[in-house]
Amino acid sequence: MRILIVEDDPSLAAGLSGALSGPGFAVDLAQSGERADNMLKSEKYDLLVLDVGLPGIDGFEVLRRLRKRGQLLPVLILTARDEVEDRVHGLDLGADDYLLKPFAFPELEARVRALLRRAQSRSEQVLRLGKLVMNRKAQRAWIDDVPLALTAREWAVLEVLLSHAGDVLHKERIVQSISSWDDDISGGAIEVYISRLRTKLADASLRIRSIRGFGYLLEEQVDGSRQ
Repeated sequence: MRILIVEDDPSLAAGLSGALSGPGFAVDLAQSGERADNMLKSEKYDLLVLDVGLPGIDGFEVLRRLRKRGQLLPVLILTARDEVEDRVHGLDLGADDYLLKPFAFPELEARVRALLRRAQSRSEQVLRLGKLVMNRKAQRAWIDDVPLALTAREWAVLEVLLSHAGDVLHKERIVQSISSWDDDISGGAIEVYISRLRTKLADASLRIRSIRGFGYLLEEQVDGSRQ
């Protein structure tokens, strides 16, 4: 899960990041509306925590642009404005929830969990290809009912490939999908994870093909060859 927090107060931003970071979560920070808008255009996120009062374009404008582009990720608005008109305006623009400052971090965490659960319930939780079954919710995978042992990074790479089975994915696309904004994951590291996955998927009737100059392709293995 990738979360983008947009908050211009450094201390509050640090607190939000600490509260929402954890196993399975990558958190990025933006301190201006322009920065947030650019990150949302170039990266894929599962949740946006958005302050309204931002330098430059405000949170409402960030939200308006987000929805205009057709991006459907859940949005939790944070604001000190308690006027009904502001809350209605944010909801009309496409916000999913609203939290007034000051707030208790346990309430924030509960609202974030609720939004993510709602979003997850709308997405496909079980992915299948060949003899491989991946349950995203349980974070477990099997080959012919035999559990598949994966590290966190291997799981993330396999999930991206399986979600786009039949499509060629560039290394940079995979890096962006599995890392937070500040993570330093190289194309070489992706090659290592791909190599490990090829070994672990040997009995799954699948292969990860290297498409020179383009990237990787996960597909069902028909002829028994692997590349």
